[in-house]
Amino acid sequence: MAAPADKGVRLNKFLASCGIASRRKSEEFIQQGRVEINGEIVTDLSSRVREDDHVKCDGKLLRQRSDLTIILNKPVGYICTRDDPQGRETVYKLLPSKFSSLHYVGRLDFNSSGLLILTSSGELTEQLTHPRYHVEKEYEVILDRPFHAELTPKLLEGIHLTEGLAKAESVRFDSRRKVRMVLTQGYNRQIRRMFSKLGFKVKRLERTRIGNLVVPDLSTGDFRLLKVNEIASACEGGTPGKKLPKSGQ
Repeated sequence: MAAPADKGVRLNKFLASCGIASRRKSEEFIQQGRVEINGEIVTDLSSRVREDDHVKCDGKLLRQRSDLTIILNKPVGYICTRDDPQGRETVYKLLPSKFSSLHYVGRLDFNSSGLLILTSSGELTEQLTHPRYHVEKEYEVILDRPFHAELTPKLLEGIHLTEGLAKAESVRFDSRRKVRMVLTQGYNRQIRRMFSKLGFKVKRLERTRIGNLVVPDLSTGDFRLLKVNEIASACEGGTPGKKLPKSGQ
């Protein structure tokens, strides 16, 4: 029997704390009838879990666990997935097997590099990806030819993609072909598609900041555990950060 509404933890939050999925995805599991509390299938999203309740998802008994979060400086040539039908290397090949259950937060495509957070925390995933939290991600973009400054307002005001209006929070230039762009959205291949709409091709794309988090000491392909204060920093809006060094620097 589910806990009374005034006690316990909301079921979606409990599932997220077990590393099942984000809160939003956990709600889908609940509505699909995949979750039980004390032997009863629960589909009410307002259900709560008390300390002595037994919760199962797909028949597996769940236990809350301490969250684990790492940061990876992803190289070009790796894809953000566990298994790729095309046989390409995945980011999990860069990590010890003990991290294979972590889920990535905001993918980088095969040809992109830079900061990638992987975590067991569904709550952190929600906070870093849901638009209402407005967490900034900064990217360094190298274009195939000089960019025309008069096109900058189009990036800021928004460019129509299939998913909706894609826009940058800020755009600044290191040179005519090197652009630094800040996003709070996360449409698939958003930056490449935005520039393509304007007639430009992205030659190199690197994510250099998440919130206030930059990791200037992390070489390409390396990873490390994030401290509590660094996780908090990643969840903040932030200001323009420093560029990651190249491998070996």
